[in-house]
Amino acid sequence: MGDNKNFVKEITNIDEDFAQWYTDIVRKAELADYTETKGCIAIRPYGYAIWENIQDYADKLFKDSGVKNVYFPVLIPESLLQKEKDHVEGFAPEVAWVTEAGGEKLEEKLCIRPTSETIITTMYSKWLSSWRDLPYVYNQWCNVLRWEKETRPFLRSREFLWQEGHTIHETEKEAQERTLKMLEIYADIAEKFLAIPVIKGIKTDTEKFAGADETYTIEAMTYDGKALQSGTSHYFGQNFTKPFEVKFQNREGKQEYAYQTSWGISTRLIGAIIMAHGDNRGLKLPPKVAPIQGVIVPVAMHKEGVKEKVEELYNSLKDKFRMELDLREQVSPGYKFNDWEMKGVPIRIEMGPRDIENGVCVLVRRDTAEKIIVNLNEVEDRIEKLLEEIHTNMYETCKKRMEEKTTIAHDLDEFQTNMNKQQGFIKTMWCGDAECEAKIKELTAAKSRCMPFEQEHISDTCVCCGNKAYKMVVWGRQY
Repeated sequence: MGDNKNFVKEITNIDEDFAQWYTDIVRKAELADYTETKGCIAIRPYGYAIWENIQDYADKLFKDSGVKNVYFPVLIPESLLQKEKDHVEGFAPEVAWVTEAGGEKLEEKLCIRPTSETIITTMYSKWLSSWRDLPYVYNQWCNVLRWEKETRPFLRSREFLWQEGHTIHETEKEAQERTLKMLEIYADIAEKFLAIPVIKGIKTDTEKFAGADETYTIEAMTYDGKALQSGTSHYFGQNFTKPFEVKFQNREGKQEYAYQTSWGISTRLIGAIIMAHGDNRGLKLPPKVAPIQGVIVPVAMHKEGVKEKVEELYNSLKDKFRMELDLREQVSPGYKFNDWEMKGVPIRIEMGPRDIENGVCVLVRRDTAEKIIVNLNEVEDRIEKLLEEIHTNMYETCKKRMEEKTTIAHDLDEFQTNMNKQQGFIKTMWCGDAECEAKIKELTAAKSRCMPFEQEHISDTCVCCGNKAYKMVVWGRQY
């Protein structure tokens, strides 16, 4: 147990200081590290492997739905950013500018993309001529830069990796259908791949994307009851296509402006995985996204035949699962157990001389710490079933937490009491007035997360002003 105590001591207790616990996990599990560039992180191989798995899964779903990948410049002329006024106002505080290059002052400032609507829409206006060209359903995997004041690895860093989809369509109906289709794909990524339950809904006008008619969102909940926006899909209507002259000859032979959408997920999803699933032993990775699904740790490796037998087991499993074999000689098996638990590997396989004699190995689940003795001839089937069970259990654990940390409030007093007693989601009715939103934020630091698609009728009156209410809103403090 000595190893165990010393190792676990290195992580701050999850219930005492969640923010510090999170930072400890990011560094100790070797996902990322701080760099000399303030507010920017270096993503390490293990962290990047998680992102690659998310990319692979998402990219396949995108392509199955008709998306094609493209790439656009990282530098955007200032004049383009000025064309859509809500957009430029929304992003102005976060934009970084290039004013000099090659030893000379530039004639026009260039911004480092905070998002690419402007540069992409400009190109669409060049390429589009007829309704027969539509739709353009394009996406790019890239980096963006936003000059955030407060940064936290993965959740909010100045430079981050993401995908941004930008589509244009012949009709409003088709564009709105694409907006909602992408939200469904994001919910699939969160729930079926990352084992994180989400609430789907529409943002209020205050919270929607700068320049959008409507913003749809998936909202996840962290271990400490805060909200984490995990993917957004925006319907722009003609807000960009008009100023950028994206028009086409319609079926009647007349010039018409196209209808537009945009949608994105980012490396923030890695933060969501850590915050939704982790515990005091470290990271806990859902099996489908885990870079390593199973690790084999030999016990008493110095004894005759042990090394050969674990190598044989590894070779029999490595083509079916993402496997690792830990043959490090300088550390004890106990240290290795803790190390792999810290890294969140879903299944650990232990095997020593006695196990070999009996033709078995021991499977240890990261999610429940349960130990299962399995015959070597059944191990492949058992691991396959176990990975499914672990995914389901991790999803259900998060769902139960979300349900337990979701309350209802009828007035401001009840809202404040609920939030102070147990941080989480609060469902209320709302009149639609931005002033009520602002007041709730000022009093409780909670923002409207979304108006869920699944509406419930809690009362007839607004939680804040008592006037007639039209919509149920989910509120929460955020990361």
